[in-house]
Amino acid sequence: MSGTPGDTIAALASGAGRAGVAVIRVSGAAVPAIAEALIGRLPSPRQAHLCGFVDTQGVAIDRGVALYFPAPASFTGEHVLELQGHGSPVLVDMLLARLLELGVRLAEPGEFSRRAFLNDKLSLDQAEAIADAIDAGSQQAATAAMRSLEGVFSREVNDLCDALVDLRIYTEAAIDFPDEDDVDFLGDGQIERRLNGIRQRVDALTAQAREGAGLREGLRLVILGQPNVGKSSLLNRLARRDTAIVTAIAGTTRDVLHEQLAIDGLPLSLVDTAGLRETDDPIEAEGVRRAKAELERADRVLLVIDDSVGLGASERALLAEIDGRCPVTIISNKIDLSGSSPAQTIADGHDAIRLSATTGAGFDKLAAHLKEAAGLGQESTPAFVARRRHLDALNRAQMALNTGHERLVIDAAGDLLAEELRLAHAALGEITGAYSSDDLLGAIFSSFCIGK
Repeated sequence: MSGTPGDTIAALASGAGRAGVAVIRVSGAAVPAIAEALIGRLPSPRQAHLCGFVDTQGVAIDRGVALYFPAPASFTGEHVLELQGHGSPVLVDMLLARLLELGVRLAEPGEFSRRAFLNDKLSLDQAEAIADAIDAGSQQAATAAMRSLEGVFSREVNDLCDALVDLRIYTEAAIDFPDEDDVDFLGDGQIERRLNGIRQRVDALTAQAREGAGLREGLRLVILGQPNVGKSSLLNRLARRDTAIVTAIAGTTRDVLHEQLAIDGLPLSLVDTAGLRETDDPIEAEGVRRAKAELERADRVLLVIDDSVGLGASERALLAEIDGRCPVTIISNKIDLSGSSPAQTIADGHDAIRLSATTGAGFDKLAAHLKEAAGLGQESTPAFVARRRHLDALNRAQMALNTGHERLVIDAAGDLLAEELRLAHAALGEITGAYSSDDLLGAIFSSFCIGK
């Protein structure tokens, strides 16, 4: 961040535009002096005070409510002043200008939450949960984000870190005193049992985190297939509106179409592409090129085929081209014409759904399949929300623990085990911010709203 950490900062904490009430938040060491200049006194802590907000001449800019939260008992851990005035953009701008005159600078994105993290008011995953709660696109996502904000995820991570610390201490003792009381600490099974217990707990936490990440991140789905198999009809049915033009003319879709939607709380980013075929039309050929380029960013491909025709040579060639780069679900469309029943099956080793984009038959099976593909279990709401970086940290921790188990069981090398335990501990610490770089913090908090 470009500002000095010790600066006193201010920002509009409520939504922009006209509203009944606007809330401006001020945080920093200069808050008491600012309160004296702006409202004539320092309000009693945590009590609402009706007062005027005045300019340098003592003329009222606005009249509203002031709340004072002295450090460290505030959201940021610093002195905080909240000003609740009328929700006029003009009055808000005048009040912010007055605060700038008093030596305040405007807060950068996420700076209030970053200060809360740096002052040990929130763990890093809890701070992220604030942004996730604001950005939640469904009731399930909002509930999961609030669970993270309440510390459900961080408590699990901290408990695992405590268990790792205990095991590291025991392992180091076994290395330092190998002949103590003629007991083989590395080979007596105690370390392996405790290590396996931690590995199982990391596995369980990773499964929960996948559900939380699936609810937050959703899936990027790329719809591929030959012309006129119903790709655009599939997009329109999922979007519940006519996003794509549907005609019987091959090559109608020539560019990549994007649509954001949610199914049962699962965010989906759908990409409809041009029909994949050889063509002399330069515009359609460019659409085919872009369609294949979308594979690089796909979480899953929906390969649409005509159910009455089945998989042909071109579809099998495309499956070979994808070659494990991302999972594929085969959509056997037009069962209203083929006479097949809706079903979830396997085709050429890939998940397959038989449905009709025209009638909607089988779309309940597609929705259930996509939720499962995103890692969402039977529970309506995951235990907490998670991000891809959390999954990466958990995966690195598990890899270190697995390697440590090999070093213990195969090599009987306590020093190598100790190093892997240290790496696992550091990876888990990245989730809560116990171990974090300034670059990581900058990337995380820069994505937050102004005023948070």
